[in-house]
This record gives sequence, C-alpha cells and structure tokens, in this order.
Amino acid sequence: MTRDYTPSELLTVMASREMVGVNTIFAGVGIPLLAAILSQRTHSPGLTIIVEGGSIGPEVIPGKLPISTNEMRLSHRAQMLLGINEVFLLTQRGFLEVGFMGGAQIDRFGNVNTTVVGPYEKPRLRLPGSGGANDIISLCRHTVLVTPHERRRFVPKVDFVTSPGWLDGGDSRARSGLIFGGVSRVVTDLGLFGFEAGTKAMQIASLHPGVSLEQVVANTGFELIIPGTIPVTAEPTQEELDTVRALDPDRRFL
Repeated sequence: MTRDYTPSELLTVMASREMVGVNTIFAGVGIPLLAAILSQRTHSPGLTIIVEGGSIGPEVIPGKLPISTNEMRLSHRAQMLLGINEVFLLTQRGFLEVGFMGGAQIDRFGNVNTTVVGPYEKPRLRLPGSGGANDIISLCRHTVLVTPHERRRFVPKVDFVTSPGWLDGGDSRARSGLIFGGVSRVVTDLGLFGFEAGTKAMQIASLHPGVSLEQVVANTGFELIIPGTIPVTAEPTQEELDTVRALDPDRRFL
C-alpha cells in the first residue's frame, strides 16, 4: 500500500501490534489508550484494558475517547469499577501484564521523565508529574513506552527519573529493590527499540518503512546499539488505518 498515513497514525498502529498475545494492559491516556483499543478491535479481541481511574475492561465508544483516566466515558460497559487504590493493588500483586505509557524524556536505559526539564530546583519547564506512571513501570510485568522520536525526547540522561526503567543499566534495577518488570520495548514513529540483555542499553529492533538509520541516529541524543542487520516493520494495513481513524474521527490524538 502507499504510505498515506500520518506519523501519529503510524505510531498508534505500531504500538497496537505490541499487544498481540497480551491479556491485560494498564494504559495511559492519549495514544497508549488509543493503541490499546485499536489492538482490541484488530489483533487482540480478548485484551482487557485497565486505567488508573479504576475502570477494568471498559468499552470505549468510537469518537468519544477520554482525555483523562477519571472520565465517566471510561465506565461504559466496564467489567468492574474500582477505586485507584484497588487498581494499583492488583498491579502490585502481579495481575497486570503490560504497562503502556509515554514520556517527555527517555534515556538510553529506558528511564522516563514527566516531572521537569532542567534542574529540579529551577526548571526550564514543569511537567505534569508522575500520576500513576511510576507505579505502572515499577509494578507491571513489563512496560512499553510510546513516543514520537525526537532528539529532545531521547536524551543521554533524563533530567529527573519520574519512572524507573533500567536505571543505570545492568542489574541496577534489581539492586534498587525492583525485582521484576522493566521496559521491554520503545515504540516511536521511526522504529521499534529494545534493550540489550546484559547492559540494558537501548538497541534498534527494526525501522519503519522509508526510515533510514541516519534519520534515527540524528533524532537520538545518545548512542544506540545497532545490530548488523536491521529488519523493516510491516506497513500499517488498510484495516488498521480505517479502524484507528474511526476511533478518533476528530483527530484529537491523531
């Protein structure tokens, strides 16, 4: 097919494919939630979506995507409505497989910053903060990060560790007391990225159609691990594009 899709549509489709074979997902709002709903309607019909506000298994109505995890639109035909404490208790007990979230800054070890840009005491920009992001990345069995690929986002070291990925690499996450979980995948509009088993440094898993290695390197603020052969991801299908456009016809997230 021709590449008649936007970077946000591409990002959403590629993120949705990460949910194949997954039963439960803890999704943040925006593109992570949109990608989860897309996956539910295409690749993973049995996927149960959980959100921070306490809704388990909601049925999101196309064209009525919530902008907050506390919106009543996320209670429509839900399997269960809990409080926020109960949702995180389920996460702490290991019932939620995948955390699905974004971030303002991500470093080479998958640490996420959503707190401040610049020094904490006198930041250039103050961001929304953690919300449930720290709990998600700390307690889910593994976490997928979804973000546009920009040099300002992919930094050598985040200005503030809001949500711990692999911390300083190696076994530093386990030594800190986080004995399970971790970031398994980073999905961007340029490619898919994983983490080397030993060092836990970010490495290229595949590039999206039409994206060059030079383009990825230019938009990354640290040195990526580059394999000898780099696969190319399959393009979005027309079904995936039609479905995601129907879910967000007003293009609030696309």
